[in-house]
Amino acid sequence: MSDNDDTTGARQEFDYVIVGGGSAGCVLAARLSEDPAVTVCLLEAGPADKSVLIHCPAGLAVLAKNGAANWAFQTVPQAGLNGRRGYQPRGKVLGGSSSVNAMIYLRGQPRDYDDWAAAGNPGWSWAEVLPWFKRAEHNERGADAYHGTGGPLNVKDLTTPHRFGGIFVDAAKEAGYTVNPDFNGASQEGVGLYQVTHKNGERHSVAKGYLTPNLARPNLTVVTSAHTNRILFEGLRASGVEARVGGAVRSFLARREVLLCAGALQSPQLLMLSGIGPGEHLRSLGIEVRVDLPGVGGNLHDHVDVVQVLDAPELKDLFGLSLAGIVNLVKGIFEWRKLRRGLLTTNFAEAGGFIRSRPEEERPDLQLHFVIGKLVDHGRKTVFGHGYSCHVCLLQPKSRGSVRLASADPKAAPLIDPNFLAERDDVERLVRGFKAMRRILEQPALAAHGARELAKSAGARSDAEIEAFIRGHADTIYHPVGTCRMGNGPMDVVDAELRVRGVQGLRVVDASIMPSIVSGNTNAPTVMIAEKAADMIKAAAKNPSSSTTETLTPALSRTREREEAAP
Repeated sequence: MSDNDDTTGARQEFDYVIVGGGSAGCVLAARLSEDPAVTVCLLEAGPADKSVLIHCPAGLAVLAKNGAANWAFQTVPQAGLNGRRGYQPRGKVLGGSSSVNAMIYLRGQPRDYDDWAAAGNPGWSWAEVLPWFKRAEHNERGADAYHGTGGPLNVKDLTTPHRFGGIFVDAAKEAGYTVNPDFNGASQEGVGLYQVTHKNGERHSVAKGYLTPNLARPNLTVVTSAHTNRILFEGLRASGVEARVGGAVRSFLARREVLLCAGALQSPQLLMLSGIGPGEHLRSLGIEVRVDLPGVGGNLHDHVDVVQVLDAPELKDLFGLSLAGIVNLVKGIFEWRKLRRGLLTTNFAEAGGFIRSRPEEERPDLQLHFVIGKLVDHGRKTVFGHGYSCHVCLLQPKSRGSVRLASADPKAAPLIDPNFLAERDDVERLVRGFKAMRRILEQPALAAHGARELAKSAGARSDAEIEAFIRGHADTIYHPVGTCRMGNGPMDVVDAELRVRGVQGLRVVDASIMPSIVSGNTNAPTVMIAEKAADMIKAAAKNPSSSTTETLTPALSRTREREEAAP
């Protein structure tokens, strides 16, 4: 059932209230509502995912720029980026960022998850999370030890791969890198073509895979254009949320649990607006502190990325603005509408790989995304002509930043500070990565086509010059994580069951719980987190006593004592 008006009254009650209809929220809504005896409400601030730009894979070129389905946040000025503000696009639509992203299906490296478990999070090692990855997936290549079939999320090879993806792979081979046909198989290392979340020539977002097939369930209510203001509490138990829907403020009450799935930037924002977070920061904004939880909004980190762009005016089959490009686009529109094939089935970043910045690295620390168009300013600037681009991003950054409130107004954007390139090691790895990327792009397989590196990067030859170019042009590749970190330390926000420390009936289920970022695109891991969380939530419902267990630091214990002593 879908509901986006205020005709149903100011208060409604459900077993579970889910805040955020992105990847994690869609998974939880689908899995929890499998039980017809359970009622579930999913709140999404954006609209339904009806736009053709969402369903047509190449529509992401437009979605990344406009605010129709995108929060389009900016960072605070970044000292490591010469004081520039970075761009932080996040999905504001059913499906969240899975409805506006490049659709690449990646899980990361086994060590990523083993490190989570070693940091005090039992149940999160690679061997333990792999079954949830497989359960979520329907891989059109078939099932094996690493892949599943029959899951809600369709994964496949590109329908109509562009010839230049293969040319990039050939160039990487010439540079000495191994071809890897499956980055989610036995080993991540190497170069190749990415698998994508497509089905029948269309984007297969998490909303499309999990939510859309189940909208008719009578126990599932989906409310769009619902901006959540705060979490409601009875003492220290989350009892629901307050949201603005269609100009009216409404309460959505939860008999069992409130589940925050608003993402790495807005889940901590909502916790802080509700009085859970760094006490001094909240008091400075006039917010009453419910739980002094200093880790909320900390540990923000992301894959910092820099792009090399090459101009190739003669290569008319590459994406670009020209008379030939417009003709190709019109042909592509007709082919996609009729056959769901052709140019518009691209995800642009069709090829790439995982490499080491130097031979002595224990594992790949860099990721490449090869793009069949000129991606100036990370795609935010419209440029004319044809060419191609390549990203290199740092997979395991050391720099850490924060999310803070700009004010106590729920409508105000949060203060986002990834603190990019604050750690010298990040800079040095990215410099090495830029040189490795350039060496691939200079190999004969690509050089034979006559493309020319744009002057802004072409003049950067020494390490110091490359560093200056990076600081002037690097930005995110859209993978913020970590701001509600999972763990058992004093700066951790949720435990291994994803329960918020110091309160009851409240979990965070999204990329914000990652203790450290995965080595690759973050959408598939977010789906896995939600699949695992759904099982934990169901288990807690069968054994209610387990869901009330809390781990309190001394500071939290004092907060509880003050709460209980209050008249």
